[in-house]
Amino acid sequence: VQLQASGGGLVQAGGSLRLSCAASGRTFSNYAMGWFRQAPGKEREFVAARDWSGSRTRYTDSVKGRFTISRDNAKTMVYLQMNSLKSEDTAVYYCAAGQYWRTSYYLPEVYDYWGQGTLVTVSS
Repeated sequence: VQLQASGGGLVQAGGSLRLSCAASGRTFSNYAMGWFRQAPGKEREFVAARDWSGSRTRYTDSVKGRFTISRDNAKTMVYLQMNSLKSEDTAVYYCAAGQYWRTSYYLPEVYDYWGQGTLVTVSS
């Protein structure tokens, strides 16, 4: 599976952005998908994850109610809709794919494939 993230940019606090992740590979629909982010000088952190069917969706507490992860298996796309953005959301955002949904979905090491990252900058 190859992943290509896009949609980042500069936005004012309170604004919205939608990140996209294009996946290649015929078995995409079976994969668990996640979004992570890494701010300057910080470790990569979990943002959101969704299993192949959508029956399991998880968010880190700081984005609950503001971010939504979705996927279109037919188009092999994963999205992260980000609303009410805050300056602390500034980071490089990465999409990731894992062959299985794991209870440790929030750990980067359980994902097998990664996109190149897209920069989100929120100005206050």
